[in-house]
Amino acid sequence: MTAHTTLSIDAMGGDGAPESVIGGIAKVAGHDPDISFILHGDGDVVAKALSKHPALNGRVDIRHADDVIEMDAKPSIAVRRGRKSSMWKALEAVRDGEAQAAVSAGNTGALMALALFCLRAAKGVDRPAIAALWPTLGKESHCVALDMGADIRADAKDLVRFAAMGSEYARIGLGIERPRVSLLNVGTEENKGRAEVREAAEMLHAIPSGQMSNFQFTGFIEANEITQGRADVVVTDGWTGNVALKSAEGAARFVGENLRDAFTHSIVTKISALFAKPSLNRLQRRIDPRRVNGGVFLGLNGLVVKSHGGADATGFAAAVDLAAGMARENFIERLATEVEKTLDPDQGDVMDSQTSPQDPEQNV
Repeated sequence: MTAHTTLSIDAMGGDGAPESVIGGIAKVAGHDPDISFILHGDGDVVAKALSKHPALNGRVDIRHADDVIEMDAKPSIAVRRGRKSSMWKALEAVRDGEAQAAVSAGNTGALMALALFCLRAAKGVDRPAIAALWPTLGKESHCVALDMGADIRADAKDLVRFAAMGSEYARIGLGIERPRVSLLNVGTEENKGRAEVREAAEMLHAIPSGQMSNFQFTGFIEANEITQGRADVVVTDGWTGNVALKSAEGAARFVGENLRDAFTHSIVTKISALFAKPSLNRLQRRIDPRRVNGGVFLGLNGLVVKSHGGADATGFAAAVDLAAGMARENFIERLATEVEKTLDPDQGDVMDSQTSPQDPEQNV
């Protein structure tokens, strides 16, 4: 029997909120009877949108929030003024044990900054990371990539912690017992790349085999190899990861729009498109970002999933499904065990769980 799960939802976060948010949770509620929701936002607006989904009756608790964190708000401003916002209230419910996870499609930098202040960084973690699923040609069809933009900085110890956290995500999210972990670099040779990346590689190679039982470090990987499925976990700093992610999204849109133009160019190509439609539909489903929407904030004392700000109901539903699945797998507890086992906190400075985070303006 599946345990009942309660999720805390920022109903006002994202471009289409609250309609896309409520439409998404309605989709999840339709196939998951063991889930309920706490919705945070403008009470009247949320109630009006909720009235269009009678199937959610009895499964939603509306909590009024006076403010909304705007999509262009600076993280530092959000921290100073966001305590009455729907985003903060969603995180607060996780902190207070009312919900097992929080989901928001709001401002990424603000969400990370508020999450750090509300939930605090986990023991042994200096900098949390955002992990996302990246489509690949491998048999698993996706790999885990992190950091995708939680913090633009990362030293060697941070990268090693990212490897440990990402491997645990791969075990739960992808079902890979012993993930292959690679460091993103400008080349595969040992002398290539920044000093922090080379030092992280040395540290990962030096970890005793007993501590490395849950993942295998396979060295460096270049950006053009990520989609080839040569690694189950790709580790990098937030600056590089965010640039790589946005570049990949742009390339996918470029290819998709050119394919559309090619198949609508003339009568002949339109007829060809009819014959190719089944294959094109499979390709569309394969690369549809909505199917893997949801970046997990790793390294916090609580589970937080970030949906893409422009996600529709289908995309937001994917983020909610991800949050529910990870909550049921006790992901936060498993992650803490993995980080502690992989890298002894005594090897470097550690942000205590009660220490305030560093400058939130560093968030991407």
